Amino acid sequence: MTVGEIQKYKDMVGRLAADGELGELAVEMLRAAAANNGAWNGLWAGVLDRLRALPEETRGALADELVALYHSVSEGSDARGHALTLVGILARGLPGDRLSTERLKALDELGRQHGHWYGSHSAVLAEAELACGRPLAPAVVAFYRRAALDSYIDGDDPVAVLAKKLTVPVLNVGEQWAEQAMSDAAGPDWQALLAHLVTATTAKPSPKWDQRAHALVEAVGAERVRATALPWLALVGRPRTFPLEEGYPTDPVNHTYDPYNANALRGLAWLLCLLPPHPDTARALGALVETSLRKVPGVGPRNPKVANAGVLALSRLDGEAALAELARLATRVTYKPTAKLVDAALEKRAAALGLGREEIEELAVPAYGLTEVGRTERRFGDVTAVLEVEGTRCLLGWRNAGGRTVKTVPAAVRRDHPDELKELKAAVKDIDKMLSAQSERLDRQFLARRTWSYATWRERYLDHPLVGTLARRLLWTVDGTTAGYADGALRTLTDDPVGEGAQVALWHPVGHEPAEIVAWRDWLERHGITQPFKQAHREVYLLTDAERATGTYSNRFAAHILRQHQFNSLAAIRGWRNRLRLMVDDEAPPATRELPQWGLRAEYWIEGDGDNSDDTTQGSGSFLRLRTDQVRFYPIDAPQNWAHCCGGEYRMWLRDGAAPVGPLPLTDIPPLVLSEVLRDVDLFVGVSSVGNDPTWPRRPVPRVLVALRLRHAQPERRDPPGPARTPHTPPRHRRPLHRRGPLPAREGRTPHIQDPHGLGQHPDDPRRPVPVHRPEARPGHPTDRLPAVRGGPDAGRDPQQGTDAGRRPEDHGPDDPEPVVGVPATRP
Repeated sequence: MTVGEIQKYKDMVGRLAADGELGELAVEMLRAAAANNGAWNGLWAGVLDRLRALPEETRGALADELVALYHSVSEGSDARGHALTLVGILARGLPGDRLSTERLKALDELGRQHGHWYGSHSAVLAEAELACGRPLAPAVVAFYRRAALDSYIDGDDPVAVLAKKLTVPVLNVGEQWAEQAMSDAAGPDWQALLAHLVTATTAKPSPKWDQRAHALVEAVGAERVRATALPWLALVGRPRTFPLEEGYPTDPVNHTYDPYNANALRGLAWLLCLLPPHPDTARALGALVETSLRKVPGVGPRNPKVANAGVLALSRLDGEAALAELARLATRVTYKPTAKLVDAALEKRAAALGLGREEIEELAVPAYGLTEVGRTERRFGDVTAVLEVEGTRCLLGWRNAGGRTVKTVPAAVRRDHPDELKELKAAVKDIDKMLSAQSERLDRQFLARRTWSYATWRERYLDHPLVGTLARRLLWTVDGTTAGYADGALRTLTDDPVGEGAQVALWHPVGHEPAEIVAWRDWLERHGITQPFKQAHREVYLLTDAERATGTYSNRFAAHILRQHQFNSLAAIRGWRNRLRLMVDDEAPPATRELPQWGLRAEYWIEGDGDNSDDTTQGSGSFLRLRTDQVRFYPIDAPQNWAHCCGGEYRMWLRDGAAPVGPLPLTDIPPLVLSEVLRDVDLFVGVSSVGNDPTWPRRPVPRVLVALRLRHAQPERRDPPGPARTPHTPPRHRRPLHRRGPLPAREGRTPHIQDPHGLGQHPDDPRRPVPVHRPEARPGHPTDRLPAVRGGPDAGRDPQQGTDAGRRPEDHGPDDPEPVVGVPATRP
């Protein structure tokens, strides 16, 4: 409403009150509430000030008129809620308790809500209830505490003033961990400790906060605090004890943390790092970080502030267990702000020990009680527990007094050694987590340019009780000689032992002949070795003629439509930096991966796809899909390129008179770097392409059918020849070098070839991604020697034609060739 109309209501209050027409004034106030939807903020607050300024007798009579109107309107109408609020405002300080039953019902409804309408003045209901000497229900207290933490609420707001008065219960109900904490924290010392946790509202604890926490811990006992508080963290993230209504705001509030309790969780993490170091403490803090970063649709990470507090606590906690958790989190955390904190913590530890970042990660891996590589035994009386690593899992087995293997935990162990059994099971879980983390870390070593002295490598890798289970299933180069571990020693292809050397590096198939790669695959099969990740079967992407012609960019993975959020998650996992594209007037850089060891920065150019709200996620406005374009390389310190989120030309953002820096020629990019970067991009396209979605396209099917048929009609694309099958494999079972998985079938075995791009559909299904057609193999035919490289659109495209990235079928002119929408660029 306009300022003049609001002023009329202000004048109306004084005029109708002076004339004694309180019934009409009550009706007009309800009309005003309907006009502002119950939000008495801004200029509307002046109307309430006029009402509060009326004499007590007049306010009482006006409140009675509103009570009558409340009962006269239908149940469930907005007018009843407006009348209830106005009665609470007018009756404050007056004798009597008007609409007490109705007020309690309204407060009960608030207790099931998460959000608070700014300016709704719902605090008057609670104030009226407190004025009558009745405490608020715990769920109602939780509502007002959450409302006070809203960013729109300032310190003088009635909701914030009310929340400061509400000190009981000490935590908000509704979350399992909080209710368990209040149940366990009996006594004034525990209550004071919980109350102190809630004051953790900053990014880091102050010395004053730590000093107070130390005093409270001493009053309870450090060991008692640890034993009592750690089980609370195990309950974090569990379903709420009662659900909240998921209305406004639109966040899925039942899957996020209560913001008031989140402060207490942050304080609890700070508190635990003040206790004496213990493996259980580090384990619980690491789990808290991962739980808090678990993504919720429409929100993102559950609560990054709590995750950051967990990382800070681990960085302040001494001991091997805390360092191991930080090293593990470094491979798991993809949320950039938290990942930076993890990196900073590791860098600080490394600097304190005079080591490099890579070395501290290697030394941070504990043995978890393993006495030999991948195995240990523990005695529990007459029973023996056997921990053994098989693949990427740690298995726990048991032998009784007679040496016989039993499937379940013996009753004697459960009865006589409960604490040791609990510790043993925790170690098994820790080993499983660390194996996964170390496998990912090793997979990233290809681009790290990491080399080791022979003695250091054996200590930290080959003979390490845990990492050795991975290192012994990989291929390495010792002074340039490729070797694998078998029968207790490093061996060559001919199984000759390899002696000590000066330098060791992780082997990569780039730069090796296809025959050698195939031979090493046979060697792995012969020795029954399953590698922890693709190495001998790793995809290799070599420079094509089309890319040599374009010079500075690759179109190999251009002209695809990707699901944006899936692409963004994959990019984060693989170490790329990306920003979600929103349908707004804004710019964003391309997806980038920095390679400091090589002084390079890889860029994958993308842009949002869509032109209306149906192409965005509800609420956030981010595009559902992306269009892809070129892959380029720049010096790592080159200015960043930017482009409009909705599409347009990428331009370099120059500051302070800096000169533009051109992209590097692809021929200058080391083959290993090019292969690994394009492997990442192929992963993004192969997994997140809409061509893998059988429910897509939303656009008319005939256009896609035309695109697919044109693909069939295009000239056959044929890669340069090169041997790529094992010599003993029949032609119908040949497999290119980039395939990983079970080795080719022999007689009596059914071959199994992995299908990462979802080609296992009916060949007549129009939604099926179409592979590049190759004729049936014939003796002497070029397809008898399939390449060890992955091709792409460039292999059959005129390099001068440019890219069709982001062009949909309807974007093409009548004479333009139709693009292949969503069809992955690479197929076996």
